[in-house]
Amino acid sequence: MTAVDERRMTELFQNLEVPEGVKVELLRGNIVMMATPDLVHNEIVESVQDQIPRRAWMRLQTQDITLPFEASEPIPDLVVLAREARPESGPIPCGVITTVIEVVSKTSVDHDYGIKRSIYAAGAVPAYLIIDPIVAHCVLLTQPVGAGDEADYRAQQITKFGEPLPLPMLDAELDTSEFGTYKGVRPHRRP
Repeated sequence: MTAVDERRMTELFQNLEVPEGVKVELLRGNIVMMATPDLVHNEIVESVQDQIPRRAWMRLQTQDITLPFEASEPIPDLVVLAREARPESGPIPCGVITTVIEVVSKTSVDHDYGIKRSIYAAGAVPAYLIIDPIVAHCVLLTQPVGAGDEADYRAQQITKFGEPLPLPMLDAELDTSEFGTYKGVRPHRRP
């Protein structure tokens, strides 16, 4: 996609009228629409938010973030940043984010494990946590390297639901024992 095409998509995205019940993100110049999350998804987000200490951290649900050099405006399920790093307004710049969290939905496997992994790494987001109720595990990605499509995370830790998940960057440990799973969804082979 050319720079002109990316600018047009960004402009279209910013002026798009989104129907109720639809979540829309701009991922590397592509507008991606999906149904709003279901109960399993929302309960996991709520549980994670409740376990991250509020006194030290802002825990923002469905908050737009901006990434330099990217035609992307992802909306993670949860964005965590230090309270003192709070920007004045608007989308949160990736430079102040400590962790982004995505809960995989029935249709977001490829986006969460693929393009968003690369986008967050390109933005140098220090930690990206994927919580996957399809295969009942969490994937914590740290140490971002690279730029653009080639960006990735050097370190990966997989934790099964039911096991504690240390989050040293947040000085927290998640209890994953109450995370629900989707029923009747075909498992995948990610990460």
